[in-house]
Amino acid sequence: MITIIHGNDIVSSRKFYIDERKRSPHAITFSGDNLNLTDLAQALEGDSLFYIANKEIFIEDFFSKKPSQEFDSIVSYLQKHGKNVNIKIWEAKEVSKKQLNNLKNTTIKLFSLPKPLFLFLNELVPQNKAKLGQNNKKLVYLFHKTLESIEAELVFYMMIRQFRLLLAIFRESQNNQIDEIKNIQPWQKARLKKQVSFFSETHLKNIYNKICTIEISQKTGSSILSLPQAIDFLLLSI
Repeated sequence: MITIIHGNDIVSSRKFYIDERKRSPHAITFSGDNLNLTDLAQALEGDSLFYIANKEIFIEDFFSKKPSQEFDSIVSYLQKHGKNVNIKIWEAKEVSKKQLNNLKNTTIKLFSLPKPLFLFLNELVPQNKAKLGQNNKKLVYLFHKTLESIEAELVFYMMIRQFRLLLAIFRESQNNQIDEIKNIQPWQKARLKKQVSFFSETHLKNIYNKICTIEISQKTGSSILSLPQAIDFLLLSI
């Protein structure tokens, strides 16, 4: 049986994948980047049939592999042997329907983050100077609304990622080479470009430095504030 584990809640999907791998007595793990048909076939067919029945194949970031003749061959091979062997594929993003259609008769485990989180992340822009402080209060409200469904640590992780992406988008406009935004969807990139237009590079760097300071103080226990309190103060300063 083939199981595809994916979604934008990477923390939860990764935990599920790791737990499944730990429970497997004969786990064989491959990275999608360098997976080839020869190694896969050797792992599945190199021993006796009795032992094959106990094997489980774990593949990470398979759908990030560039389309090629070999990719198609691996898909066909997985489709054929997925009836007799447990194959679990984990992707560090949400896999598109088109990609999912490459493999038929699969079990899909989708881990999605709550919508209020993305509303909050998309609203991370400087305060509206015409209505001083109003945007900041809105950010604090959205932050606490998000905390009703997920923990502050995950919100903070997503904030770090959001500002890292915004900095990457800003530097891309200056023709600097970047790697982090290569795999995001065009609509996501368009939204980030709109969001980054509200910032100067200096402002973005200042916020990112504040975020890093919060992260260090929380990890070292040197802060007198809880993480939600520290985020509140940060949001009021954007």
